[in-house]
Amino acid sequence: MKAFSGFLSRHGLYLAWFVSLVATAGSLYLSEVLKYEPCKLCWFQRIFMYPQVILLGIATYRNDKKIISYILPLCAIGGSISLYHYAEQKIPALGKVLPCTVGVPCTKDYLNFFGFVTIPLLALTAFILIVLLLWNAREREEEAETEEAEDGNQV
Repeated sequence: MKAFSGFLSRHGLYLAWFVSLVATAGSLYLSEVLKYEPCKLCWFQRIFMYPQVILLGIATYRNDKKIISYILPLCAIGGSISLYHYAEQKIPALGKVLPCTVGVPCTKDYLNFFGFVTIPLLALTAFILIVLLLWNAREREEEAETEEAEDGNQV
């Protein structure tokens, strides 16, 4: 278990970038290949996911874990929108609170695997995975900085 945790800590930045890449590619596949028209809430989720591919890609290339504090707010906002969107799909009364008035209704389910896996749930899962991976990588970085500081004080 410790080896797996170490792997996630060392490669968390790369894995978070990979999750954002898969989420972005998946949303583009659904809209551009399968011709599923995104609703207003889907667009807002995309606004918070798409930049992460570029930001995490650059950070991964540079092994710059300082990007984490910039990515976490994007995930928090995008994840909150995904959570609301998912709730709106599963609780019809929420659709009347802030109805989508232009384009596709936000309550439309293009995918519904096992009766509960929808596109907003997949987006929420991606946002949560990115947060967990980056959080784990951040803890590893903080531990390494603490060890370096202690080693410097002992010399």
